[in-house]
Amino acid sequence: MRILIIEDDAETAAYLVKGLSESGHRAERVGDGKDGLFRALEEDFDALVVDRMLPGLDGLALIRSLRAAGRKTPALFLSALGEVDDRVEGLRAGGDDYLVKPFAFSELLARLEALIRRGEGEQAPRTLLKVADLEMDLLTRTVRRAGRNIELQPREFRLLEYLLRHSGQVVTRTMLLESVWDYHFDPQTNVIDVHISRLRSKIDKDFEGPLLHTVRGAGYVLRAEA
Repeated sequence: MRILIIEDDAETAAYLVKGLSESGHRAERVGDGKDGLFRALEEDFDALVVDRMLPGLDGLALIRSLRAAGRKTPALFLSALGEVDDRVEGLRAGGDDYLVKPFAFSELLARLEALIRRGEGEQAPRTLLKVADLEMDLLTRTVRRAGRNIELQPREFRLLEYLLRHSGQVVTRTMLLESVWDYHFDPQTNVIDVHISRLRSKIDKDFEGPLLHTVRGAGYVLRAEA
């Protein structure tokens, strides 16, 4: 995805750019509403993340101007204004979604992905996740590799499901903490390393070719090696 972040708070913007880049996406940031409108009109982005309270041109006016110009780029409002009336106002101005600060990065990423899928046409929900000969059936809650059943603990199942849903993509520790453990801070423990090690021993040991790989300094990726 190519994302334009229109956010005047430098710390929030840096956090978003870092998180999106770690997730394999391209992110560009502008800190002014007028500059944001110019960039959104000038180039094609997959989605916009727009703060409501911007210098130069506020977020509502920015999106109204964008829609008036016929641009349908999916837009997610990101704002500290979280009352119902604020959210309704943002959606009626032409926003496609609204997320209130403080926020979890994993939720923001999921919402952006959903907006882009919506623009491409919704697909039927998947109940079978697969990488190479590793399969997870979400209906029966079973996991098999090369036709052999693999018994997983609930947390291991949740971890593998997340990795399968993001197969081929580097998944960071922050993403795992937020999405699998519901932590929105770093507990400064080796909980991820322990569970990754256990999962790797179950899905890779005694099978042909490893699927779960560590990307040094970045995170983990589930993929079949060529």
